[in-house]
Amino acid sequence: MNSYFMVIAVLLPIMGGALIPILPFKNRNLMAVYIEIVVIITSVFAFLLIFNRPDEAFVLFRFTGQLSISLRLDAVGSVFATILAFMWPFATLYSFEYMKHENHEKIFFMFYTITYGVTLGIAMAEDIVTMYFFYEMLTMVTVPLVLHTLSREAVLASRTYLYYSLGGAAFAFIGMIFILIYGTTSNFTPGGVLDMSRLGERADLLLLIYVVCFCGFSVKAAMCPFSAWLPKAGVAPTPVTALLHAVAVVKAGAFATLRITYFSFGTDFLRGTWAQYFLMAVTIFTIVFGCSRALKETHLKRRLAWSTVSNLSYILFGIVLMTPLGLMGALAHMLVHAVMKICSFFCAGAVIYKTERIYIHQLDGLGRKMPKVFAIFTVSAMALMGVPGLCGFVSKWYLAKAAVASQNPLAYIGLAAILISALLTAIYMLTITVRAFFPGKDFDYGTISDVEDPNILMILPLVVFVIVMLFIGLHPQILTQALESVVTAAGQGGL
Repeated sequence: MNSYFMVIAVLLPIMGGALIPILPFKNRNLMAVYIEIVVIITSVFAFLLIFNRPDEAFVLFRFTGQLSISLRLDAVGSVFATILAFMWPFATLYSFEYMKHENHEKIFFMFYTITYGVTLGIAMAEDIVTMYFFYEMLTMVTVPLVLHTLSREAVLASRTYLYYSLGGAAFAFIGMIFILIYGTTSNFTPGGVLDMSRLGERADLLLLIYVVCFCGFSVKAAMCPFSAWLPKAGVAPTPVTALLHAVAVVKAGAFATLRITYFSFGTDFLRGTWAQYFLMAVTIFTIVFGCSRALKETHLKRRLAWSTVSNLSYILFGIVLMTPLGLMGALAHMLVHAVMKICSFFCAGAVIYKTERIYIHQLDGLGRKMPKVFAIFTVSAMALMGVPGLCGFVSKWYLAKAAVASQNPLAYIGLAAILISALLTAIYMLTITVRAFFPGKDFDYGTISDVEDPNILMILPLVVFVIVMLFIGLHPQILTQALESVVTAAGQGGL
């Protein structure tokens, strides 16, 4: 029976979202109740699956031979599914208030809800064909979200996002074909699926294909030089940018690179090769590059976007370490970054919603008028910096530990990049807090006399995310013990 729950979890938000423009809601509140119910029920089914994973897969439909669209939730997929199931109800709740004055609400929430089901499809994909299928669908259902405002900037941003995503998917497709040819199965298998007896002198070719495939999937994870689309997508409404930068799209890219590394090509084949060193060098560069761009950016949402570029490569760096500790650090940062970044984006969205101010120099004094929002933003900033006692420290600690334990000279440079990134993060995030709370003696508060914190629909998700950041930071053993079992289940023992 649990295998049917996977189908429900994936198809309910897709079908429920598709009905939103059709159903004759008498008022906006009824539409909001309907959407929230669909999302919550989906999350309930997702959590039932996470805590009681079915042994068998469910085949949605079969093309031919080993080519099918089939669902199966394993330990690693459960980590991604947990992020989605926990955050989507709160993100949807926040969106009801933010989108109140926007046009085309039904179309927005249709694609927003459908995206939930599609992303769960990526988390629950049994094989590379299924993951690729939902990965492509994710592009199709999120392009309209970036395009939502229909402004010139939105059109250009959506076009850039589409071009980058389709190009990345083409590279990923090449990798999928080679896995189907040289693999013993298309299913994700701990340790990889390559049939070494068939490789012969084609090992270097397969390494090149791995790099091409990794880069293709990493487009959505905004790895350099494929990161330009992410800051441009900041023209979309904040619920969309938070969705792109924290929960669905970028995490789907990171998750896909993890899948092909540990479950398709296999770390035994990849570790110590030029492919590993090349990708490690690129992720290290992206960590520092993203922070450097964030430091000089004056647009609030674009600064947070460049921060996302940097933090996503933390995850990719952990993946390409190709060690049990590296995988654990990558999974930990995938989880905690989702909480930290969606919280900071929602804080930025609350400021924009209440004041229509989008540049950092316009935030002077707002901390006194919006104390709840900026206090929560400060906590998320400190978590992103990696301050002990907050969740960001936990993942950075394991990534640093993994870098040292790997005894890889290039990994030591990666550790240095993480430390530099922490310093730059402190500068570009706390600058916002300082300007908001300490604008200077001559600042005229009369210019912002009508500004106040948003209502409970926006504040409640922020409070929940802060509690999670503190809880994980103060009780990291709960997270780390869970991830240790996930890493072991992924065939990466020896922690």
